Amino acid sequence: MLTVRARIQTYSEIAPVVPIVIPDLDEVRKFAKKLHAAGRTWAGEVFGWSAEYSPERPEPPLDSKMTFTPADFSVGESGIWFFSMMWEHGRDKDPVEYLDDRNILRVERRQTHAPRQRHARGLQAKVRG
Repeated sequence: MLTVRARIQTYSEIAPVVPIVIPDLDEVRKFAKKLHAAGRTWAGEVFGWSAEYSPERPEPPLDSKMTFTPADFSVGESGIWFFSMMWEHGRDKDPVEYLDDRNILRVERRQTHAPRQRHARGLQAKVRG
């Protein structure tokens, strides 16, 4: 889990920045693959986010050239943080992934240096001297 800051778009001109916790994507993938292996519909909360899984169905989606409805998994809240997996190429193929993290603020890590020991001793010598 990683705590980050996200800009939350609202219907007003103000977009507050709040801390949120997002899961490690490898852990999310493991969870989704377990659901996929079980092949049963699931909805609930995982990693602190709403999530759901729907298994593959033999009938195609409406107005689609696909020959079946692929299994899919999603977690998160669109517009804040959202991750999905869809088995578009078949049950036994790798899923197509989508990550919506456009409102997660990137943090530049600033490197801080501790005072050099040599410098600290030099100051002590001046004070004592």
